[in-house]
Amino acid sequence: MSAPPANLTGMPDTSARVLRLLSLLRSRTTWTGPALADELGVSSRTVRRDIGMLRELGYAVDVTRGAGGHYRLGAGALLPPLVFDDDQAVAIAVALQAAPRTISGLADAAARALDTVLPVLPSRLRTQVAALEITSIRNPWDLAAPSVSTAALLAVSAAIRRSETLRYDYTGPDHQPGPARLVQPHHLVVWAGRWYLVGWDPTGGAWRTLRLDRVRTRTPNGPPFEPRTLPEEDIARFVMRQLDRGDTSDHWPCRGTAVIGQPAGLMARWAPGGAVVEAVTEDTTRIWLGAWSWIGLAALLGTFDGAITDPEPGELREACHELARRYARA
Repeated sequence: MSAPPANLTGMPDTSARVLRLLSLLRSRTTWTGPALADELGVSSRTVRRDIGMLRELGYAVDVTRGAGGHYRLGAGALLPPLVFDDDQAVAIAVALQAAPRTISGLADAAARALDTVLPVLPSRLRTQVAALEITSIRNPWDLAAPSVSTAALLAVSAAIRRSETLRYDYTGPDHQPGPARLVQPHHLVVWAGRWYLVGWDPTGGAWRTLRLDRVRTRTPNGPPFEPRTLPEEDIARFVMRQLDRGDTSDHWPCRGTAVIGQPAGLMARWAPGGAVVEAVTEDTTRIWLGAWSWIGLAALLGTFDGAITDPEPGELREACHELARRYARA
């Protein structure tokens, strides 16, 4: 692999612009000439000249001519130099060190990848990136699920890309698999350190949000499907509002439940990872939570700013009374 040109600082305007053009072509499948010219602040003629420079460097840039002409970064026969600006280099260093936090079996590969990237960076940037060492420590309040395997991520991602139905087993809180199931996978989502698969359940006729660490895929995949439109345009909002995400609080020593005077949709959005919510009425919700102590769990219930009723088990009820006495004395 050949080394990239020097970093952008102090580079001629043309070279910096060509790197910016390359970054734009990589960020989207196709670009029109006027759109590229607008992004770069140059004329369409300059864009055509810069495209020619990229081709001379070994990058395959395909173009369809005419009024609706488009540029697309193709798969060339040559391996061109890898070029990163400062922000991209920092992003790579952070991602490679943070990824093993939620993906199992990736630590060695991520470390090797970082060792491969560092030598081809310009000296100034290499020094800065090498100094960016991250130590990831698990905090119990992260409420993260067990990490997922690289194999699971690849299998699910491939099924999403090819629009193929997944055949899978889903393990419960006791880690015992249930009956085989089907899901049409649409999105992979990471929230609060947890990986989720959002898909359509063709058997139940409903959208499902599954904990990926509990999914055990079967081979071969099921039949292809036509992707559906999510009921909400914002995938993050859709996942956060789901009442059942397959979460449990089983890793906490103290686990309990209570009814809170807040709507279930609002509770689901702000409940910590590992919580389970269930609508009781339009304005009340039962929630299951875990904490490191019964007093801690009672205090956590109070953060939802609603009336608290029917706390279970008895240890949680007593903790609520004790916490009330402490606050009264305060």
